[in-house]
Amino acid sequence: MAQAPLLQLSNISLTFGGNPVFDGLDLVIQPGDRVALVGRNGSGKSTLMKVMAGLVEADSGARSLSPGTTVGYMEQDPDFAGFATLGEFAAQNLDPSEVYRIEMAAEGLDFDPDLAPERASGGERRRAALAKLLAEAPELMLLDEPTNHLDINAIGWLEARLRETRAAFVLISHDRAFLRALTRATLWVDRGQVRRRESGFDGFEEWRDTIWAAEDEARHKLNRKIKAEARWAVEGISARRKRNQGRVRALAALRAERASQIKRQGTAAMALEAAPPSGKLVAELEHVSKSFGDRPILRDFSLRVLRGERVAFVGPNGAGKTTLLKLITGQMEPDSGMIRRGTNLEMAVFDQTRAQLDPNATLWENLTGDPLMRVPGQADQVMVRGTPKHVVGYLKEFLFDEAQARAPVRSLSGGEKARLLLARIMAQPANLLVLDEPTNDLDVETLDLLQDILGEFDGTVLLVSHDRDFIDRIASTTLVFEGEGRVTAYAGGWSDYLAQRPEVKAPVEKTPAATAAPAKGKPKAAARSGLSFTESHRLEALPAEIARLEAEIAKLADLLSDAELFTREPVKFRKATEALSTRQAALEAAEEEWLMLAEKAEG
Repeated sequence: MAQAPLLQLSNISLTFGGNPVFDGLDLVIQPGDRVALVGRNGSGKSTLMKVMAGLVEADSGARSLSPGTTVGYMEQDPDFAGFATLGEFAAQNLDPSEVYRIEMAAEGLDFDPDLAPERASGGERRRAALAKLLAEAPELMLLDEPTNHLDINAIGWLEARLRETRAAFVLISHDRAFLRALTRATLWVDRGQVRRRESGFDGFEEWRDTIWAAEDEARHKLNRKIKAEARWAVEGISARRKRNQGRVRALAALRAERASQIKRQGTAAMALEAAPPSGKLVAELEHVSKSFGDRPILRDFSLRVLRGERVAFVGPNGAGKTTLLKLITGQMEPDSGMIRRGTNLEMAVFDQTRAQLDPNATLWENLTGDPLMRVPGQADQVMVRGTPKHVVGYLKEFLFDEAQARAPVRSLSGGEKARLLLARIMAQPANLLVLDEPTNDLDVETLDLLQDILGEFDGTVLLVSHDRDFIDRIASTTLVFEGEGRVTAYAGGWSDYLAQRPEVKAPVEKTPAATAAPAKGKPKAAARSGLSFTESHRLEALPAEIARLEAEIAKLADLLSDAELFTREPVKFRKATEALSTRQAALEAAEEEWLMLAEKAEG
């Protein structure tokens, strides 16, 4: 018997500012769905997710939830008013006996639950919102860019949690590796239409390009037909006094059809022009050490960066990636060791905090106010790689319209801010690019274009990123920050690093699910003979489930070790005791299931 869908949208229409976002949209999310929600920046992905969450009401149509279904939405800008700490915010809907889930999520996502919201960064606040969603464990999770502001360790932890969950989820993300690892279906938002493909993100781009090619062919045929009919209409005037009005009306209908077609948004006209070459040596570090107080950032570190190299910096937040960048570029000096910097370096910096942009100034002012872009005596011109251009014309190359030129930067989305900053740094020739988290908020098409541009760039690139796929596409060398001041250089990108260090757990493999080590010393079952696909998948998932149950049991046991808990909070004591009993039973069942499947796999 088929299961009822968790969520159904029927004939949804929605208009913002006179422009239709969706018209006649139908959508179904089934139990267990793992869906990638993809589309260009500004296509309506986040709006659609808010409609799914019930946070935005459509102009017409119906939203239906299966009875008893809970839906969780990861807020982009959560409201912390009234909450003293991030942990208090995250635990607001939890039973007291379940608060340990927040502690577990805080450890995996790397934030302090005792931190006051006003002292927390935007990334820490977003991680608290993600912890809240995961701890509440709804039947349907809606996650809008969950990996933004997460380091590779935290992305791996989140990936493992989502891989083991039985809940359905819908993901918006720019992280190809994350989407490929987790999704089994794809929703593509394109010009108000939503197409569904019953396959994960891997292969999406080929599917998209096939649809676009068919669309282009149909448009070409329509244009040829209109041209032929128009020629008949003109030439027929001299041959006949009375034209066939039916054909004239048909020609008008064809032209109306063409006019009603929504043109695809192009890609940003991004380009880089290399400045005159730097010296062959960009930077050389010999036995460099750097600490902040008692905390070592680098210990006896040596590195040579040569012209044309693409060096990726990978590691947990706070490990020292930005510090090393500043040492290489001369913004900071080491405690000990020697740094020699190359000659003729002309540097352009993409800052992950977008600090170069004034949020209260307009897009126009952010470009014309840049001393390097200002054209003397021309208030409406900017200097772009040595050539004056009109401000609006240059903004249009980066997909901004004329109305946005006079809007404040604070009104832009994250992806639009990233494009504006790229417009600034690409206006001037450079031979050294310093890119600190450039992929955040950019759509797949813009990432592809940025990758192509960097591939053709003649200069040197220093890249800080947690996007494993982007690192693989760009990096010729990867520097891995391993903690306690240890930094090791590996040839190639992220996948090359994993291949070169098979005996060492990579940062992303730090999580229980990623290491997939069976609990209590059980051997890993490599063979899968005799198992069905479902059984094989279950055998792979069980070690992570066992590890999670053991961790939850340990947390509950620690809570119940408080001798005064029963007297002080009897209800909490009772619920924690019940939760402990339930998880112990679940652990025993999971271990028995693992042993049975492992024996079956071994024949």
